[in-house]
Amino acid sequence: MGTRAARTGGPRRGAENPARKRLALGARQQTHSRSPRTPSTRLTAPAEPAPDVARPAMAPDPVAAETPVQGPTPRYFTWDEVAQRSGCEERWLVIDRKVYDISEFTRRHPGGSRVISHYAGQDATDPFVAFHSNKSLVKKYMNSLLIGELSPEQPSFEPTKNKELTDEFRELRATVEQMGLMKANHVFFLLYLLHILLLDGAAWLTLWIFGTSFLPFLLCAVLLTAAQIQAGWLQHDLGHLSVFSTSKWNHLVHHFVIGHLKGVPASWWNHMHFQHHAKPNCFGKDPDINMHPFFFALGKILSVELGKQKKKYMPYNHQHKYFFLIGPPALVPFFFQWYVFYFVIQRKKWVDLAWMITFYIRLLLTYVPLLGLKAFLGLYFIVRFLESNWFVWVTQMNHIPMHIDHDRNMDWVSTQLQATCNVHKSAFNDWFSGHLNFQIEHHLFPMMPRHNYHKVAPLVQSLCAKHGIEYQSKPLLSAFADIIHSLKESGQLWLDAYLHQ
Repeated sequence: MGTRAARTGGPRRGAENPARKRLALGARQQTHSRSPRTPSTRLTAPAEPAPDVARPAMAPDPVAAETPVQGPTPRYFTWDEVAQRSGCEERWLVIDRKVYDISEFTRRHPGGSRVISHYAGQDATDPFVAFHSNKSLVKKYMNSLLIGELSPEQPSFEPTKNKELTDEFRELRATVEQMGLMKANHVFFLLYLLHILLLDGAAWLTLWIFGTSFLPFLLCAVLLTAAQIQAGWLQHDLGHLSVFSTSKWNHLVHHFVIGHLKGVPASWWNHMHFQHHAKPNCFGKDPDINMHPFFFALGKILSVELGKQKKKYMPYNHQHKYFFLIGPPALVPFFFQWYVFYFVIQRKKWVDLAWMITFYIRLLLTYVPLLGLKAFLGLYFIVRFLESNWFVWVTQMNHIPMHIDHDRNMDWVSTQLQATCNVHKSAFNDWFSGHLNFQIEHHLFPMMPRHNYHKVAPLVQSLCAKHGIEYQSKPLLSAFADIIHSLKESGQLWLDAYLHQ
């Protein structure tokens, strides 16, 4: 397998010395009786024979007694060897210079098989730190996957990554943790949940008090849309484990918010969203850009590739126009609405399905008596239509205008910064976007509570300025306009390549 054992020099023989004999024999007996095994024993080559436990009872040979017993030989690997294990049959990754075989583990990974597979053949130290709260506990479970470590002369990460930038970001993260910016303000999130429940209750009270004529009906739809979108931002916080200090409570309340308040499965959101964070705007790894190439030609590089391949699934040079038809208004009511049910049934996520059913029962029991079934269905799809427009513009303003490409295995900071941008801070922008206007900080620190984004932003800006990385922040309407501008540009690049290359 291309492994290389560490070289060890042979022992020097000297004159017999009874004291040295006793010390050597005692050390040997300790080696055989050591229990339990230390993690380093997992680095042994499988073919190495086990020590003979009967030998200490025999009279020691004078030469053998003064020969130090060799410990288990570590298995060393190079980056080239790790990179070769990135396919479907064999997958390795590196965390803190330790090499792990995740080939079988991917199917049992709590975060889903795809998100961990996206780092197969690569260093995953920074995403591991970013996505796990109790790292020491997780590493205990990882010991069974440990097969070796990087050779001493190998760098800690691949040459495609910026060492100085990576080292300084890790120092920044340590500073952020010391400042307490990874700890949530529970009062903030409690008030946020209460304001969602008030919006939800106000929507129903509007019909109950003022009747079901056009204006109360419209006001109810707007209030219910606001409640739905804000519940979406709150479930996003819970899904990232950024509200409570334990995963158990984050998961429990996440089920309530996304399942009971929105009618969406938590498992589906986790499956999709963590892939996006692991490799944002990386074609084939970020599901948020799966609309390429069947609906849109995204990014300058991918659009030109598509044109050179003479592929034309849609008239991409007009995509900035038909985006208004199949993008914001259609995503939630005509895709997500039905796909989430297929997802939970196909994957047998019965707990998620139960939470979703409570959402629909609650709506039917509260609105059908006031509106009747037909008018209720109309209200429901109007809300999903408005929510879809709100959701798409906010989530795509930070990513679609940015760099979109295949995975180039760049360092964590560069990967996140080239795929994200910010929208200026204001009370309205923070509320309207659920603090996703701080997309850069959110992607660098996905478990950071959102109310601390503005505190870490100046530190991130300084890091970017030092290393010549563009830190983009723009007004809200400019961010919306940039979606259309980028679609128009990539569509034209596709057309030029399709006709002339």
